[in-house]
Amino acid sequence: MSAQLHDAVEVIRTKRDGGRLSDSMVDWVVAAYTRGDVADEQMSALAMAILLNGMDREEISRWTAAMIASGERMDFSALSRPTADKHSTGGVGDKITLPLAPLVAACGVAVPQLSGRGLGHTGGTLDKLEAIPGWRASLTNDELLAQLEDVGAVVCAAGDGLAPADKKLYALRDVTGTVEAIPLIASSIMSKKIAEGTGALVLDVKVGTGAFMKDEASARELAETMVALGQDAGVHTVALLTDMSTPLGLTAGNGLEVRESVEVLAGGGPADVVELTVALAREMLAGAGRGDVDPAEALADGRAMDVWRRMVAAQGGDPDAPLATARETHVVAAPASGVLTRLDAMAVGLAAWRLGAGRARKEDPVQAAAGVEWHARPGEEVTEGQPLLTLHTDEPERFERALAALDGGVDVAPSGTAYDATPLVLDRIG
Repeated sequence: MSAQLHDAVEVIRTKRDGGRLSDSMVDWVVAAYTRGDVADEQMSALAMAILLNGMDREEISRWTAAMIASGERMDFSALSRPTADKHSTGGVGDKITLPLAPLVAACGVAVPQLSGRGLGHTGGTLDKLEAIPGWRASLTNDELLAQLEDVGAVVCAAGDGLAPADKKLYALRDVTGTVEAIPLIASSIMSKKIAEGTGALVLDVKVGTGAFMKDEASARELAETMVALGQDAGVHTVALLTDMSTPLGLTAGNGLEVRESVEVLAGGGPADVVELTVALAREMLAGAGRGDVDPAEALADGRAMDVWRRMVAAQGGDPDAPLATARETHVVAAPASGVLTRLDAMAVGLAAWRLGAGRARKEDPVQAAAGVEWHARPGEEVTEGQPLLTLHTDEPERFERALAALDGGVDVAPSGTAYDATPLVLDRIG
């Protein structure tokens, strides 16, 4: 048996003292932690040292590769069409995956979208789709490949085989105050996306009160880091920085967002949701070599809706089944007449979570019908007393804490006040 190359204390000290982890240190510590040979408290110390002292591009690239090597890699080369995927860093009312996956598939590019569940104030794509009666999130690799070939789009849960090191490390970061470390965020996201085997990747990096990254500088740093990781791994990767100060669309909550997504696929829906869906679709198609196809046409002529119905049905869902409606609603009136100048994304996200749309711990259940609907967007005129928000839940005792979350989250200025809208897409990186 060969002698052990490194030990945990040596690796921790190197990063603690501002040093650079060698390739062999990175390979060893990630593999040893995944096996259980490095203890949680040792990896916690290393994660904190990374948070405080950072990593350079080569270190992050090697760390990501080690996470990928901890599990399996998927291979879509046998498919008859190219593949492209999208990852969002999470926001409020961010239902974009639902219309986007069938839209891109309708344009001839397969979309293997491995998604997650919501935690805290940001919603999870799988929770939204599970509001559709019968729909199931778990597919075998064979089912996933067959559906990609037949329908062209899959939204499902990632299997345990992809980057198991990430699953372990993610849970640890959550309880040790190291979630914010950009090298660890970037490698967590990109290890799963690269292992997934997609040919092109578009990142939607959110900025603002309702986003994980509150300021543009850190969002830009995260986006640039992830784009570099994708390029280093040979995946065509671009990122859009998008605004998340105001929630997307007109709804936040699982079934509510499915309903809105279907409206977008039917050629309607809120303008911002349509704008971002089409912008991301264009990037995905260009990355997969199909930049000559206009996704706006596939949205308008119903082709994307056809793929949506087939995609839902392929995973056991009934696209025609009525969505659950909440047993209780509560209307919040506009506090004054004038121009709505602010609807804070974080306030809305917290309210939706407290109404039952989200969870505090991974094992918590969510309500399919809970959430928040808003009847005006910033820049629009409102009249004092008109319905501004409708809160939905099955448990009326939740209203009080949801209303507390919304307190201070709405501003109305006198009529005629100029409103400068922030562009939805702030920048493109890559």
